[in-house]
Amino acid sequence: MAAPAELDAPPYRPQLAVSAAIFRDGRLLVVRRARAPAKGWFSLPGGKVEYSESLAAALHREVAEETALSIEIAALAGWHEVLPGPQHAGHYLIMSFAARWIGGEPRLNEELDDFRWIAPDAVAGLRHTEGLPAIAAAASALLRR
Repeated sequence: MAAPAELDAPPYRPQLAVSAAIFRDGRLLVVRRARAPAKGWFSLPGGKVEYSESLAAALHREVAEETALSIEIAALAGWHEVLPGPQHAGHYLIMSFAARWIGGEPRLNEELDDFRWIAPDAVAGLRHTEGLPAIAAAASALLRR
């Protein structure tokens, strides 16, 4: 039987994560990952939720850390589950939120090597993470209401 610490170590338990579909003047921010997982793929800024952290607090923290942007969260746009496989070692449940840009300008760092403000339907033309076009469309529709 495995020791308790081994049972708690990833990838043995799903990890909760958040991402933000951030819109500014009708355009969506996409970022390209500079390291694994998903190195070289465009996605939304976000990351893991820390223990005892609310989803909103995690989203604000992750967006600020990754992009230096301030956002206003509008609504949950959808979710995506990433299961362990050839491209991903871990199991993640990603809660994606529609958000509006409030301030700041995106900056590159060790996690991101490119960013673009694009039309939401232009996501399909990029090398993107699974589920991104559907989340982008759902977030765009939520913000047009």
